Amino acid sequence: MKKVLILIFVLVIILIFSNEITIYTYDSFVSGIGQKVIPIFEKMYGCKVNLLSFGDAGAVLSRLILEKQEPKADVVIGLDQALLEKAIDYDILEKYTPININLLKYKELYNEYGTPYDYGSIAIVYNKEVVKNPPKSFEDLLKPEYKGKIVVEDPRTSSTGLSFLLWTIAVYKEKYLDFWKKFKNNILSITPGWDEAFEMLESGEADIMVSYATDGAYSFYYYNSIKYVPIILSEGAFVQVEYASIIKNTKNKELAKRFLEFLLMDFFQKEVPLNQWMFPVTNVELPEAFKYVPEIDKILEIDASIYEDLERILKEWAKVVIGG
Repeated sequence: MKKVLILIFVLVIILIFSNEITIYTYDSFVSGIGQKVIPIFEKMYGCKVNLLSFGDAGAVLSRLILEKQEPKADVVIGLDQALLEKAIDYDILEKYTPININLLKYKELYNEYGTPYDYGSIAIVYNKEVVKNPPKSFEDLLKPEYKGKIVVEDPRTSSTGLSFLLWTIAVYKEKYLDFWKKFKNNILSITPGWDEAFEMLESGEADIMVSYATDGAYSFYYYNSIKYVPIILSEGAFVQVEYASIIKNTKNKELAKRFLEFLLMDFFQKEVPLNQWMFPVTNVELPEAFKYVPEIDKILEIDASIYEDLERILKEWAKVVIGG
């Protein structure tokens, strides 16, 4: 009798859920952790996941905004706190609280429009084989010795780039553009996303990039040495949180809910450190390599109103740095 009830339950689940779900995300999610966890979710729910990438998270959000009237995605993965606020403002997300939200180790990460799945501090990362006198502060980044050696990501298309811009705002407040006017002289390239920037660092084209504090763990894991050294600048750290959200008016809402809950399960969270190179949001065990992540002494905060004014901020940034 018990086996019959279990079979009935499984059949009901299959009937309730659509057997296909479309997820929009960024490139490295598809090529990395997505390959490991998506097959597990598909097997759990007997479904097909269409995992599509459109560059970095900023580009993904732009795609969702364009498709607002006729959404093609059911879930979006990779919006950080700034992009999440922009998505909320455009009214493209649906509120949902996963039934296993109590697994979060930091309740302040929660947002009713997004389920957090990883977090990490933005950092300046340098190749220690060529950079012998690394910057230790934002003012150091302006030194002539770094001219043409730094690659940053475009805040209009990259969540990493946007977080770095917000970091400069947290440090310089209303005078952040004064920093950028000077800093642009040392920038080698402004890439669309993190992947392109890291390729330049690995190829030796660039010596310094904007990345994450966990890059020390990455370097130890893959090179058995700390080749790429992360620095949390002396002014303090800016922490980025990544979220997954349900797209408003999705026809696959129930399966989308299950996916957000899946992100908080060990199946997913245990893969975060060595694939996302971020910290998991639940209390799963961290790998040995994470002992090479620098400690954060001070976390910088920004006023929530900044997120509501991003469009103007990005236009002003582009005018100063790009010239348009």
